[in-house]
Amino acid sequence: MNKHTTATGNDLGTLAEDARALMAATADVAGEKVGDARKRLAAALESAKDVAGRVRDKAIEGAKAADEAVREHPYQAIAIGVGVGAILGYLIGRRCSRD
Repeated sequence: MNKHTTATGNDLGTLAEDARALMAATADVAGEKVGDARKRLAAALESAKDVAGRVRDKAIEGAKAADEAVREHPYQAIAIGVGVGAILGYLIGRRCSRD
């Protein structure tokens, strides 16, 4: 995993921990609105956990597919990379020359 993905995962973990701490801190608070908010927060945490798991699985699946494609067609992958780099370099160079 790269640094950005790891940082995002850590941020989501911190958010989940803070939400659980909030739920624990409000456990003894009575009131219908607080109870409803706690239920919604618990449901949101479960939903976020499911979505994060699906996103992680899709990312791993995509990375494996890309790795397999590059291994099957290495010269085409190199050519595509060089082509995209040349186009981006041309566009950036053009933009910088105008400024």
